[in-house]
Amino acid sequence: MVWIPTVRKQQKLKVRSVFISDIHLGFKGCQADSLLHFLHSVETEYLFLVGDIVDFWAIMKNPTWPQKHTNVIRSILGKAKHETKVIYVPGNHDDSMRDYVGHKFGNVEIHRDYVHTTVDGRKLLVMHGDEFDLIVKNSRWLSNLGSYLYDKLLSLNHIVNGIRRLFNSSYWSLAAYLKHKVKNAVDYIGNFEDALAHFAEERGVDGVVCGHIHHAEIRDINGILYCNDGDWVESCTSLIEYNDGQLEILHWENNFEQSTISELEEILGTR
Repeated sequence: MVWIPTVRKQQKLKVRSVFISDIHLGFKGCQADSLLHFLHSVETEYLFLVGDIVDFWAIMKNPTWPQKHTNVIRSILGKAKHETKVIYVPGNHDDSMRDYVGHKFGNVEIHRDYVHTTVDGRKLLVMHGDEFDLIVKNSRWLSNLGSYLYDKLLSLNHIVNGIRRLFNSSYWSLAAYLKHKVKNAVDYIGNFEDALAHFAEERGVDGVVCGHIHHAEIRDINGILYCNDGDWVESCTSLIEYNDGQLEILHWENNFEQSTISELEEILGTR
């Protein structure tokens, strides 16, 4: 496994499917510039928007909508207008869009969940995953408190990385670091993953693709493939299905791509 530098802008990363979630447009922590660079650099047959694309919670609390957030939506609609099938599965921060399940806007299909079949025949249940977050489900005030504290943590993260840039250091996510170090956070992630995998097994599918917890991961849980595509606030990650059916987490930070694939030519379209 090696770190691979960015594909040049005139080159395209050609894949079968892209899964992205937790963009949080309308929230000041959204890394829209990196997402735009990613969207302009990838060609895909399927694009799955796995919830929390627009953050209506943040907009209601502190309205902000820079032009680059509009540009993200335009880029997605542009792909939907041409040769990409775009599937939108709303999450809890854009849950009002669940009222439009079964409708299509600008060639974007809205679903409550969706079963995607990979090129090698595996059936993956695509859903945001907030239904399996007991805090969101049972205690809205506690969820709002967590959202407030998370906002403050991201502000601190911005300061930390501003200092790191002064020393030419790469981006580092304080929030992601704490998730891996704090026992309660580790337990929460593990319980969430297990619950999603169990639900996928009950649905009779081979795996699940979700978002919600801002923690990109691919792992086997009792024979069920669990995939989380991460987020575009902390880590700038997506889940990629290549043309041979292989699934992989792709990191795209600070306008450069970091990928754990074995050979550079694989990312340039020979896969």
